[in-house]
Amino acid sequence: MGKLAKSYMDKGDLVPDEVTIKMLQSEVDKNPDSAGFLFDGFPRTLAQAEALDAFLENKGQNITATVALEADDNILVARLLERGKTSGRPDDQDEEKIRNRYDEYNQKTAPLMEYYHKQGKFHAVDGIGTIAEVTERLNNVFDKF
Repeated sequence: MGKLAKSYMDKGDLVPDEVTIKMLQSEVDKNPDSAGFLFDGFPRTLAQAEALDAFLENKGQNITATVALEADDNILVARLLERGKTSGRPDDQDEEKIRNRYDEYNQKTAPLMEYYHKQGKFHAVDGIGTIAEVTERLNNVFDKF
């Protein structure tokens, strides 16, 4: 599954829902005694959110909160290009691929804000600033749970 996901990422595409969901379910199932999970970058689509809700409901669990780090796309593109110099990830070294990811994000992921906002589970955090500043903002949100 990881190799299949990598093939999409290398092209600058988001990994399809069915692949991502199966990977996540596998990881959750490997940790049956966990008190909870922190998902980074998941869910990314309404279909993933609904599948995650159904999966967790079958386990007697649910999403407590979602947090989105917000930043201007141009700043994020510059950050990823810089990361690409050392990460070895081809999708971080090509501005066109990076912008394609943000276009897909804006089309597929942005609707999740409303989905979770309606449930009272959405929290936006300013992602611009020093690591310490952003960490403090995140901690302020996490401390509420």
